[in-house]
Amino acid sequence: MIALIGTITLSGTAIAATLPAPAGAPAAPAVVAPAQQPDGIDVSGTLRDQNGQPLANVKIVAERDGAPAAEATSQANGRWQLTVPAAGSYTFRLDETSLPPGTEVLQGETTREVTDGSLNTVVFRFGEEVSGSATGGFATFLRLLVDGIRFGLVIGISAVGLSLIFGTTGLTNFAHGEMVTIGAVIAWYVNVMGGVHLIPATIIAMLIGALLGAANELGIWRRLRRRGAGLIAQLVVSIGLSIALRYLVLIFFGGRSESFADYTAQTVRNYGPIALTDKDLSAIVIAVAVLLGVALLLQRTRIGKAMRAVSDNRDLAASSGINVDRVVLFVWMLGGALATLGGVLFALSELSSTVQYEMGFRLLLLMFAGVILGGLGTAYGALLGCLIVGILVQLSTLVLPLDLKYLGGLAVLIVILVFRPQGLLGSKARIG
Repeated sequence: MIALIGTITLSGTAIAATLPAPAGAPAAPAVVAPAQQPDGIDVSGTLRDQNGQPLANVKIVAERDGAPAAEATSQANGRWQLTVPAAGSYTFRLDETSLPPGTEVLQGETTREVTDGSLNTVVFRFGEEVSGSATGGFATFLRLLVDGIRFGLVIGISAVGLSLIFGTTGLTNFAHGEMVTIGAVIAWYVNVMGGVHLIPATIIAMLIGALLGAANELGIWRRLRRRGAGLIAQLVVSIGLSIALRYLVLIFFGGRSESFADYTAQTVRNYGPIALTDKDLSAIVIAVAVLLGVALLLQRTRIGKAMRAVSDNRDLAASSGINVDRVVLFVWMLGGALATLGGVLFALSELSSTVQYEMGFRLLLLMFAGVILGGLGTAYGALLGCLIVGILVQLSTLVLPLDLKYLGGLAVLIVILVFRPQGLLGSKARIG
């Protein structure tokens, strides 16, 4: 697999440079040049293959409203530059006929919001053509399996909080996807606008995400529960809150796609038949470590045991001396922090590559699918269900177009729930 990453640098101002005259040469009279108005926005980038080698003579076209706006050809060092007439939304497309022989395009075009003075990243994805042999087919299957595990872990980190909130409060929180988006947007602002490296920026964003989770619980949901609002009413409120938060992010962040300042252009390394960038491998390690930490929290700590008790029987837990409100508040804070981390990992992955105002909304359906598949209210079930959904989504591209890959995971969800409505790790409930 070849990942071609072009970093775009935008500038809308002209910069004049004065060179000193050679020694002994007569001084030239000073000339004041008239002010130049920018004729457009320069867009440049670099194309490199999985070994870090530049790709030359690849044609890149920028289109706006279906009409060509500018084009460029990469140089011997893989560098390309073009000038678009004005800020706006452009589609950047590679000319497939100019690509090296033996490559198959997985993602040859992308749409980006070009703004003056900002930094954008365009990611073009390619895969080496594989033969119809068993070895080639197995390599493709293995690569998609690893991609699915990585995707499932990202969904799982985001969905564990959703499952714990349902287990302790009974709330089906449709606004949880927006917590993923807000966390990624906060990390982007701290990283790009604040100049903080992405790792500490993510930690800061997770702390803010935990505070936002606490604000949700204290400002909305605890008040509704104390006033006797039913679960259906709370569900409707969560839907309205989801819509409101999504459009607030759109107002303040905009509809553009932005990348983090760190870990954008990376070389793909081959691990046998598997090809991963360092950030993808790090994402898998981080996700596994965090989820193991959550498991230890639930099994070995007092607050974890209290969370499990509240999830099993809220009234019995309260009668045994457990402060239910404090436990629920901790669950909301944990869910906000994990949602933030999931948003950052998703924005770094090839599945998204950028921070967008709808990224959490796109993950929400898959989070619900994983939580329901694993069993509502169980953190381990959410993790197992999300892993299954992520793997099936990626493996479905063997038989389905990329645009329809989510159908595979959702179809299996329907089939499993027909035979086991409580989910894989859920327990049967007797009603009546």
